[in-house]
Amino acid sequence: MPLPPFAHSDAFTIGVELELQVVGTYEYDLANGATDLLREVNIKGLVGEIKPEITGGMIELSTGVCGDCIVALDQLTDIRGRLLAAAAKLDLGLCGGGTHPFQHWHERRIVNAPRFRQLTDLYGYLMKQFTVFGQHVHIGCPDADSALRLLHSLGRYIPHFIALSACSPYVQGADTGFQSARLNSVFAFPLSGRAPFVLTWREFEAYFEKMARTGVVAGMKDFYWDIRPKPEFGTIELRVMDTPLTIHKAAALAGYLQALARYITIEKPFEPREDDYLVYTFNRFQASRFGLHGMIVDPQTGEQRPLRDDLIATLARVEPHATDARADAACAALMRFVTAGESDADWLRAQFAREKALAEVVRLQCERWESADTAL
Repeated sequence: MPLPPFAHSDAFTIGVELELQVVGTYEYDLANGATDLLREVNIKGLVGEIKPEITGGMIELSTGVCGDCIVALDQLTDIRGRLLAAAAKLDLGLCGGGTHPFQHWHERRIVNAPRFRQLTDLYGYLMKQFTVFGQHVHIGCPDADSALRLLHSLGRYIPHFIALSACSPYVQGADTGFQSARLNSVFAFPLSGRAPFVLTWREFEAYFEKMARTGVVAGMKDFYWDIRPKPEFGTIELRVMDTPLTIHKAAALAGYLQALARYITIEKPFEPREDDYLVYTFNRFQASRFGLHGMIVDPQTGEQRPLRDDLIATLARVEPHATDARADAACAALMRFVTAGESDADWLRAQFAREKALAEVVRLQCERWESADTAL
């Protein structure tokens, strides 16, 4: 499949994608209920999309193009209501979280779709192990070159989004010690990581053509990069976040990305460089392993500081742009979350310490997903 031309989209518009866990309401294990759920849900007048994911205990929902995170939250609220109404008829539960805490990968069933069959033929058991759940956010770019510049400028902030969303401490019934263990499943794929450092679409087209000639890739979907261009949408897509435990958190994260993109594009606080990636993998690991408790290295000064401090400083720096994007309330809520000290992964561990059963933790995750409470 040739690389499509980069479409125009309005700068800083956003779109949110969430991968959700579909669980049975008896044992709270993943259920192969996605197909039945999608058949049952009412999509009349739906803005956005609901579709299956790679295995039967997953679904993906997405908003339409949104001018700001308030519109995104309204659309997510509507989609959630439709899904919960359908799930109740089927004795299914829905929840966020980057991993299901005790499901076993070998029990998963691959959804019968051509692309999923093709991926399973290529990657084998990795596709069943890829039963993990992430939030992706698209941000609109007016042209391809500005998209690539924004993509590489955002690279230094990747740890922020990993730490803010981290809620996958458990895998296969065990505490991994990670705040976001989900990312370890992504890193297993050979085309994961970061995009090549090119700043013009002509250079990117040349790179893609070389990769396509090798037969390694057929299209952009074959790249599992942390941020990748989506030329047919005219966006770049941030892909490192765990699916949050609430839709309010999902919308707030989209608002922070929008404010950050405005800050980078309008103020141009630095020029992206290839050397920025010297500390990229270290910073990403720190955020995945330790979350808000990790460290981060400034790629230009070499200064090492607590990730929490870097986040607090950046949230303060982008505040005027958050106001312009109607994301000021969202960023203020994230600031309270960061300064409070407990991450969502910490919250999940606290529930397990109290309840002594991971099934009960999943039940509580479902309660949080269903709740109308606006707290993150």
